[in-house]
Amino acid sequence: MHIICGLGNPGEEYEHTRHNAGFDSVDALAEELRVNYWKNECGALTAKTTYKGEDLLLVKPQGFMNTSGGPLKKVCQAYSATADDVIVIHDELDIDPGTIRVKHGGGLAGHNGLKSIADKLQTKDWTRIRVGIGRPPGRMSVVDWVLGRPKKDGWDDFVQGTHLASEAALFYLESGLEKTQQRFN
Repeated sequence: MHIICGLGNPGEEYEHTRHNAGFDSVDALAEELRVNYWKNECGALTAKTTYKGEDLLLVKPQGFMNTSGGPLKKVCQAYSATADDVIVIHDELDIDPGTIRVKHGGGLAGHNGLKSIADKLQTKDWTRIRVGIGRPPGRMSVVDWVLGRPKKDGWDDFVQGTHLASEAALFYLESGLEKTQQRFN
């Protein structure tokens, strides 16, 4: 069982904000795989599917970003999964909009969702697909930027990034980390 977990905040007010790049990526993946049934379990929305014979569980934790680790840990326990089975898709300030980066392990870059996951899984060693959202312009606060919705050209970049992330998740399952990094980084 592979778990693909998109990070975001629940609720209409957060839909399609930069901070919900993980949710939007998992939604794009669900659309690609024709998943339309979501179940509420372990504090997350989950959807089971398969891809090329592999069992997949799509996950969107329903607590706020900084508590994402609790639901993900419960899902891992319920499905006897480990951090090695997990791919986390999240927003990243230090990557240009419309692009992604894939890595395994590493730092948390001040991302509260990643901090929560590292705390609850007791490791930083899981695969991450980082969706670029860029830095806020001028003196805009980071909080206002990440909780804002992209406008016009920024929207196209945002959608491109989330679709690349969903594509990279499937490619990773087929080809592994190194080839995925070569193709997407």
